[in-house]
Amino acid sequence: MKSAPVVNLNTIDPEDIGDVLAKIECSFNIKFESEDLNHVKTFGALCDLVIGKVKQVQADSCTTQQAFYKLRNAINAKKEVDRCDLKPTTKLCELFPRDNRIEVIADVEEEMGLHMNLLRPKQGIVWAFALSLLVFITVSFVYSIVGYVGMVASITGLILAGKFGKELKVKTLGDLSEKIAREHYLKCRRDAQTVNRTEIIDKVRDLFADNFQLEPATLTKQARFA
Repeated sequence: MKSAPVVNLNTIDPEDIGDVLAKIECSFNIKFESEDLNHVKTFGALCDLVIGKVKQVQADSCTTQQAFYKLRNAINAKKEVDRCDLKPTTKLCELFPRDNRIEVIADVEEEMGLHMNLLRPKQGIVWAFALSLLVFITVSFVYSIVGYVGMVASITGLILAGKFGKELKVKTLGDLSEKIAREHYLKCRRDAQTVNRTEIIDKVRDLFADNFQLEPATLTKQARFA
């Protein structure tokens, strides 16, 4: 069986890379300095940099498992649901019904002390507002006032769609546990003074794969940023 090709990371917009680096900083409570990143040319070098900056005590426990327990406890605190029904395979669409999905998820996030970034608008709505924005940008070259008003309306629509979207980004409680474990690594640890260093590369890889729709197997240590 052929191995997955190594992805070329230097084709990705540097600003988008910067967004993921910010997520890594937040997840592991670290700070990248400019001089640190100047020497990072490969994905492996970035992972080594993250591991080097993490100063917590080593513990061999599974962070995703701890994230699941934390999530389960938060849901139990906010919803009347049998604890035995909360399994990794539990479907989020059943756990968070659409009619009050935004409110219930907000309550769970408050209980957990983190933002799960779980909801999004329907893609059709996003595309509609994005297309209208492009149209009004074009119109603005001929009819400036009409174009400006249309652009403001389109941007407002995109913002509101993002705020009130009810589509779930992942399907199961297990998927959500993995998501928050990579995006809020230390907050998911039972003891935030510990880390499992054997997990760090996988969590960083998952953040890149999720943000850029990449196959994790393509993110080898040799994948190059430059």
